[in-house]
Amino acid sequence: MIKATKKWLFLKISSLIMVPLMLWFLVNFVSLYDSSYNEILAFLSSQPSKLLFSLFLVSMFFYSALSISEVFEDYIHVESTKKLLNIGVFLSSLIIPLFTIILISNL
Repeated sequence: MIKATKKWLFLKISSLIMVPLMLWFLVNFVSLYDSSYNEILAFLSSQPSKLLFSLFLVSMFFYSALSISEVFEDYIHVESTKKLLNIGVFLSSLIIPLFTIILISNL
């Protein structure tokens, strides 16, 4: 399969995964708006919330990294710069969600 086709498929699949998770997050975020610290901590400490929020973070960062790499492909013509930026985006899309998931799992 062509590399561009794989990226396109991964973008579509990750966006399909992200939509229900985003709706879940928005509904719960609105319901937690006026909550106390302990209620928010209890929500984030529950196992389904940890799992769904972790999946939401991973899919969001995966989708963002793919989208940003497409922008780099289209608008940056220096190969070394493009490669360096793609590595930076890839590392940040691994490190930030991993760090956040570790912090949430320790609640």
